[in-house]
Amino acid sequence: MEIMLGCGLILAGGTAGAVLALRPGQRTLPASRRRPAVVGQGSAFGRAATSAADGLQGWLTTRRLALVSPEQLELAGLRLRQADLLLLVLGAMAVCVVIGLVLGSLGLGLLLAVLMLFVPRVVVRFRISSRRKRFDDQLADTLHLLAGGLRAGHSILRAIDAAAAESPEPTAQEMRRIVHETSLGRDLLASLEDTAEHMDSQDFVWIAQAIQINREVGGNLADVLDQVNETIRERSEIKGHIAALAAEGKFSAYILMALPFGIVLLLMLVNPSYMTVMFTNPIGWAMIAASAILMTIGGLWLRKIIAIKF
Repeated sequence: MEIMLGCGLILAGGTAGAVLALRPGQRTLPASRRRPAVVGQGSAFGRAATSAADGLQGWLTTRRLALVSPEQLELAGLRLRQADLLLLVLGAMAVCVVIGLVLGSLGLGLLLAVLMLFVPRVVVRFRISSRRKRFDDQLADTLHLLAGGLRAGHSILRAIDAAAAESPEPTAQEMRRIVHETSLGRDLLASLEDTAEHMDSQDFVWIAQAIQINREVGGNLADVLDQVNETIRERSEIKGHIAALAAEGKFSAYILMALPFGIVLLLMLVNPSYMTVMFTNPIGWAMIAASAILMTIGGLWLRKIIAIKF
């Protein structure tokens, strides 16, 4: 009985193997001769949206129109095309108009929609400032990595490449840019000075000058970078003390700038009909325009007062 069962299993296995081996359309080909797998093309709506964005990008490029310059987008670390940015702004403007209609004031919605045109520039400038600050904060660690690579026997370019691999953003991106530009034939000093310029870093200017002087005079570049690093750390401590002393003035400026908006929102929540006249009457529109001009002047004045340079 067991022999017959075993023979039956062998026969069934052989039959299944023969069927699988002789089944048409299942020939095995070498990997080099196989066709690449076809990736799903997405939905029709997605393809239409992509095509529309590409067409809009071509139209903007032909007429050289831009909400924010590509250089500023790159400095901000935003990988956005002008068409994508414009579509985001148009969507935000539509949302603002809808909010105005819900609140019962079309004028308020249109005002918010117009303000949306200036939001991208404000956001990009904020991101550029934040990115430059992080770059300055990471300089001490970057110099430590460069000095360590030089002591390990690497060239300055190889040390920069190693620092790019081990540093966080945005230092990693800037170091990679220096390596790529130098590999393409650009002078190392020119790449370093260009990085210092668009990152607005005086400390990095000193680093570039130290590297250039060492290339012309010679000596132990690792020790020179250690001395520069010590100077940068002392400057960072001074900057920290100044920021702490100026924090009160900055906070007061922020409160003064936000106070009018807070009062308007509070009145709209407590008594909407009281503020409706402001957005529906021409005199109210003139008062809003005058307030915006005066607040802009006051904001620039406060910014000049609390901006401390040393």
